[in-house]
Amino acid sequence: MRYTVLAGLTAVLVGASIATSAVAAPGCLDGRRKVEEAGALRYQARQEARLGNHDRVCDTLDEVGDRYHEAQDAFEDCGADVVSIDLRSELRDLRVAKRLNRCD
Repeated sequence: MRYTVLAGLTAVLVGASIATSAVAAPGCLDGRRKVEEAGALRYQARQEARLGNHDRVCDTLDEVGDRYHEAQDAFEDCGADVVSIDLRSELRDLRVAKRLNRCD
C-alpha cells in the first residue's frame, strides 16, 4: 500500500515537473500571456455588463475567445498539449457566458 502511494506521488511530481518545464518554454510563455490577457478581458466584460453596455460585452467576449484560441495554438506548438486540452473547459465557460449575455 505504501509503495503504491509513494509511486503515485512520484508520478504526480514527475508529471508536474514536465508540465512546468513545458510551460517555461518560449512558445509556452506566449500561451500563458494569452491566457492572462483573456482573464483581463473577462474581467472587463463583467464590468461592461455591470454598466449595461451589451454591445461592448459581446465584443469583449469575442476577444476573449480569440485569446483562448491563440493560447491553445501556442501551447500545442510548444508541446504542452495537456494545457491546451484544459483550455477547452475555459472555452465552454465562455460559450455559456455568451449565451447568458445573449451574444449568439
